[in-house]
Amino acid sequence: MKRIVLERLTLRNFKGIKEFNVPADGRDIDIFGDNATGKTTIFDGFLWLLFGKDSENRTEQKFEIKELNIVGMVQQHKLEHEIEGSLLVDGHRRIFRRVFAEKWTKKRGAPVESFEGHTTTYYVDGVPLSMRKFQTEVDSIIKEDLFRLLTSPSYFNEVLKKEDRRKVLLEVSGDLTDAEVIHSNEELAELPTILAGREMEDHKKVIIARSTAINKEIKELPVRINEVKRQMPDVAELEEEFIKEDVALLRSRIESREAEVSRILSGGEVSVKEKRLRELEAEQIGIKSRLESSVLNMVTEKRNAVNLKHSKLDQYHRSIEDKQQRIRQNERLAAGRRQEADRLRADFAALKEEVFEHHHDANCPTCGQALPEEQIKATHEKAEADFNLRLAERKARINTDGKAAVAEAEKFDQEVKRLQVDIDELNNTLATLQAEISGAEAELAELRAGVKDPAADPEYAGKIAEATQLQQEIVTLRQSSQSAAASVREEISQLRREVEDMERDLAKFDGVKRGQQRVAELEQQERSLAGEYERLQHELFLCEEFTRTKVNLLDAKINSKFKLARFRLFEEQVNGGLKEVCDTLYKGVPYEGGLNNAARINVGLDIINTLSKHYRVSAPIFVDNAEAVTKLISTDAQVIRLVVSEADKKLRIETAAVQEAM
Repeated sequence: MKRIVLERLTLRNFKGIKEFNVPADGRDIDIFGDNATGKTTIFDGFLWLLFGKDSENRTEQKFEIKELNIVGMVQQHKLEHEIEGSLLVDGHRRIFRRVFAEKWTKKRGAPVESFEGHTTTYYVDGVPLSMRKFQTEVDSIIKEDLFRLLTSPSYFNEVLKKEDRRKVLLEVSGDLTDAEVIHSNEELAELPTILAGREMEDHKKVIIARSTAINKEIKELPVRINEVKRQMPDVAELEEEFIKEDVALLRSRIESREAEVSRILSGGEVSVKEKRLRELEAEQIGIKSRLESSVLNMVTEKRNAVNLKHSKLDQYHRSIEDKQQRIRQNERLAAGRRQEADRLRADFAALKEEVFEHHHDANCPTCGQALPEEQIKATHEKAEADFNLRLAERKARINTDGKAAVAEAEKFDQEVKRLQVDIDELNNTLATLQAEISGAEAELAELRAGVKDPAADPEYAGKIAEATQLQQEIVTLRQSSQSAAASVREEISQLRREVEDMERDLAKFDGVKRGQQRVAELEQQERSLAGEYERLQHELFLCEEFTRTKVNLLDAKINSKFKLARFRLFEEQVNGGLKEVCDTLYKGVPYEGGLNNAARINVGLDIINTLSKHYRVSAPIFVDNAEAVTKLISTDAQVIRLVVSEADKKLRIETAAVQEAM
């Protein structure tokens, strides 16, 4: 392991310190001083010497190296601001020096020098170097990111971003491949086929995006279906076949009238009309013998009433089908939650069978001597307590999840019961409506079979009207053939307008057919989307189960590397999903959520110890606010404690063998 220790650090004109020397000689030292006497400045100077930044990672352009007066102006110009440090790297001395100075130039003709900016010069072992070569020399010993991790107990938890913390921890412990996680849980066996080479997180994003889109489509489909239905023409009071028959009849009359015009204009029309009058009389006699008296308006009204009831009957049938589909869906969901509850019961039963097993070496791993019985017993009891705590937490978590699963299953069952009550009520309504339809259809049949009055029959009335009209036309024709022809043309125009109106009514039936076809397409789309959504939710469950499995494996793997620090890499969300985090905990208390300063410092040292072992390098550790800790945990690195001491108005250095007042 590479060992880096501070032998000596000298500050000159740096952040208000005129000159101060830290003769560490590679030993642990304590630096005492009241607030604002410059303790943190020493650490800032050490970092600035090597990397040009202070302890808050600010460059010299963002923090003030020069001493300022009470109004914030530079106290004295033309000073050299210098840090020199002597390091022992595996016993070899390396001396680094950085000098920051103002650049003043006297231009030709100017009475005084003018300020032109700053210069920085660099030295390694007394040899002046360029900035790039200086940094190369520093990097050959240790990289900046690693140096900051190993020199400040707070850097990992307070400066490093959570994503970078996770990266460091996974590098130290070794990440798990997807194949290893899937192999550890047989429920995930189908996951590789589902992923089809896609990354887990990418597939979850695809599922979430598609599920969101499907939900949006499913919510919009009823609106679109209702919109199509609203746009469908109202044909409740129309009969397509009757209209077609009427159109054919009118077209025949138009052809007849057009031929009539030709006859009028060609002469001999009076004899033709008289012949037609005789034909009409014969037709009236035929109609009388055919009709047994009926009121067609009553038949039409009754037929419309029957059609309206049939329409309501269809609506109730569709409503029942919809509720039955929802019942099937809720039954599937309830069954799934009960299966989850059964699985959790099995997990809980398996936990009851777990027995604490612990084996501890009775000899010291360092010197080989037998350990005291009390220490062995304490270690055993702590391990057993930790095992019982973890077991209780897992049981509590399974119990909570199991109750939630049972509650959800009961909720779906209640919904099924409510829907079944609705269906029963609709069936009762259907029975009543069906009886009404049967009665109405019987009345309609009775009307159609009844005796009809020929005088009320439209066809018969039309014959009478036509005969009357013919009689008038005969008189008129005898007076003026041109006037008769004009009258027939007007009648033809009226007949054509009636045909156009009827053709518009016929077009409504085409609109209804197109609308019904579109509604059927949208309903099929709704069913397809529901099936796809259910499949996606199953895939999302497998992805979340994968993450939970990985959490359990990683937690144990990472936490085994540390003595004090524990890490929470995932956080359970309200919706049951997991969010990637990286929270440091000590005895269950989050570092950022109430942990005291002493624990924070020792946890930081614990992290540094593990990182030093992993990267096989140690560096001087600067412990700020060290007065908060009565006892630091042991570390192989050099420790420089920065201690607040109200009595020390000037910085004072203390080592195990030396006390030096400054």
